Amino acid sequence: MKLSILTATYNRANLLKRLYESILINLKVGIEVEWLIMDDGSSDETENVISKIRDENKIRVMYLKQVNQGKMAAINHLMDYARGDLIIECDSDDYFADNSFLYIKDAYEESKYEKDLYGLCFLKYDQNGNNIGKEFKERKTTMFDLYFKQQEDGEKAVAFFKDKRREYSYELEGEEKFITEARMYHKMDLKYKIKCYNEPVMVCEYQKDGYSKNINEVFKNNPKGYLKYFKEILTEHSMVGVQFKKRLYVIKHYILFCTLNKVKPMLKEIKGFLNKVLVVTLYIPGFIMTKKRFRLWLKRDLDNTWNGKYVMV
Repeated sequence: MKLSILTATYNRANLLKRLYESILINLKVGIEVEWLIMDDGSSDETENVISKIRDENKIRVMYLKQVNQGKMAAINHLMDYARGDLIIECDSDDYFADNSFLYIKDAYEESKYEKDLYGLCFLKYDQNGNNIGKEFKERKTTMFDLYFKQQEDGEKAVAFFKDKRREYSYELEGEEKFITEARMYHKMDLKYKIKCYNEPVMVCEYQKDGYSKNINEVFKNNPKGYLKYFKEILTEHSMVGVQFKKRLYVIKHYILFCTLNKVKPMLKEIKGFLNKVLVVTLYIPGFIMTKKRFRLWLKRDLDNTWNGKYVMV
């Protein structure tokens, strides 16, 4: 089998060698590997680091560079070049765990003829060897059910079957640069499933400037995409079996992004009587809270500009 590794990177030259070395360690299982890298407009030594890695000629490395457009656009562009039987994304601040490719190879051989699957789902660990989230309880499921019905709350690694992955892309709205991966997963869930393996294939190290630690900034800068994401949950997926706290999470954020986008909730399109009732009940308090949050965001941005953290041109 052949594995395509897709990495979007931005000013992470100091971390790319670690990811590369983790790939080399895993080559012993005898699978073919290609590493496709999209430099999202870095200004550091990323290009030089990758040039030295390519000179070693130990694996196929494709290096591309784009004007800064964000991680999702970078991965979308890399998909045009991916030729592996399986396609897995690995952020530049993450790396592969020992025996990762063995686990992936074995899972692929076991599952490659199952036409109802779009991907194989594995665990992610932190640098201390702790599982980020919980172990899987079901062998076959969907990403939507995993997080909204089965009480999962941590990151997972998904290796996609090439043909199924090519049917989808990360949908960005307007000039926005980010949307949660879950938006694409949930669309895939409507047609296919994932198969789960309680084996760790990736190690995560969250950076101070990463998306995970700056979620409020992500929300503020990408309101159109997140409105679509939460609307799609309420209009395309069955909420039967969804935990009540998760249901509230979706509805509160749907109201938040309706307010930020200056649109009213589309009650006719929302599935489920309870969901409609909750949207109506929570709309006014949610509208007020969002306005307060927006004023705090605006005040902080103005304070940062005045303090010289931003340069106004």
